[in-house]
Amino acid sequence: MSVFTKAASGIAILAASALVLSGCAAAEDIEETETAAEVVSEEEVCGPDLVGALPAVEPIALPEAMDREVTLKLGSILPVTGNLAFLGPPEIAGVDWAIAEINGSESGVLGGNVEILHRDSGDTTTDIATQSATELVNAGVSGIIGAASSSVSFTFIDQLVAAGVVHFSPANTSPRFTDYEDDGYYFRTAPSDVLQGRILGNLITQDGNLRIGVLYLNDDYGIGLYENAKVAIEAAGSEIVAAEPYSAGDNVLSAQIDAILAKSPDAIIVLAFDEIKVAVPELVNTKGFDGGKIYLVDGNLSDYSADFEAGTLNCAKGTLPGVLATENDRGLLLGADPTLTDFSYANESYDATIIMALAAVQAGSVEGSAIRDNIVSVTRDGEKCVSFQECVTLIEAGEDIDFDGRSGPITMSDKGDPTEAYIGIYQYGMDNSYAALEVVYGNLE
Repeated sequence: MSVFTKAASGIAILAASALVLSGCAAAEDIEETETAAEVVSEEEVCGPDLVGALPAVEPIALPEAMDREVTLKLGSILPVTGNLAFLGPPEIAGVDWAIAEINGSESGVLGGNVEILHRDSGDTTTDIATQSATELVNAGVSGIIGAASSSVSFTFIDQLVAAGVVHFSPANTSPRFTDYEDDGYYFRTAPSDVLQGRILGNLITQDGNLRIGVLYLNDDYGIGLYENAKVAIEAAGSEIVAAEPYSAGDNVLSAQIDAILAKSPDAIIVLAFDEIKVAVPELVNTKGFDGGKIYLVDGNLSDYSADFEAGTLNCAKGTLPGVLATENDRGLLLGADPTLTDFSYANESYDATIIMALAAVQAGSVEGSAIRDNIVSVTRDGEKCVSFQECVTLIEAGEDIDFDGRSGPITMSDKGDPTEAYIGIYQYGMDNSYAALEVVYGNLE
């Protein structure tokens, strides 16, 4: 059984439906399956005890590193500060988990250990990411995991290409990366928003919403998600009645919210990062909009139990790429960082790190260009393997490998995108925390 199948089946009430994207996808492209909402009543789904809520787990101690020389140096540029700072801890924990697994294995990378240098990405209101990239390139890293924000990654992608350093993001979803001139150095484990946007649009229309408003961050991330959600919404016969952009760092969104509400939408999509903490209270508590008709996405799907009044987001839904972390995954992530409360993109960060290490092993080199040239190969058309040690053993035996990760099957395209992925659909309860309702599989080939 593959890792992603284990993750899906690890929840008692969790359905998987299929969405195959060939050009445009509409609501009828989703294969109907049993969902949590069909198993329990609406009151139970939206109550304080959410269906699918994760049981508490104890941290699992990570492997201790072998005593050997460093043969591969990697860096990370992930958000410690800025409007995506809530994504930083799980992503960093995912990287640290992978590094511990590699350094605790018998083989290591070319017989040695991996060193990881963590740096902050900030957000687009700062130039922290470019400074971090300069520092890591000067330190001699062969690859960098990050950034979380698509727009932040665009600020230093050319710098890494010029330096011959692999750029591997666990969370970039902008469709613009697919055809970006990156000399083959850019990769990601998160699927393009061609997938998440269409699934989001299908979700909203399947919930019976005909008139939809959108508040979106005016950058590559927000625009990409908006445009792809719009395709699915309109294909299903619904319409976008208002779409209002805002800029990163804006802390007053009254004009945009008033413009959207003036069109009397049935539901509102909020394509925001940390700015959601401004938008939601104004929408619900000030303007009286039904919080259960708000739809969130990966950039803001978080636990707001300490931020909003009880019931603010009750029944709201959101989407997040990837499968739900298993109990074992969460235990290992807590072993890397016992303070974690969110696990978004942790598995994608783990996978990005493991893939670069496997590419170096297969290449027999830790040069950035050699890693670049082997990343696609280790994720497809070979013997299936799901851990670093298992994959390395196959490589050392002369086998071609196909690594299936913690985030899903991966199967990298020649342009550095995963060609198949899962999108989780989540719902909020009275306590403003969320839990899984459904997982949707998508194939982007």
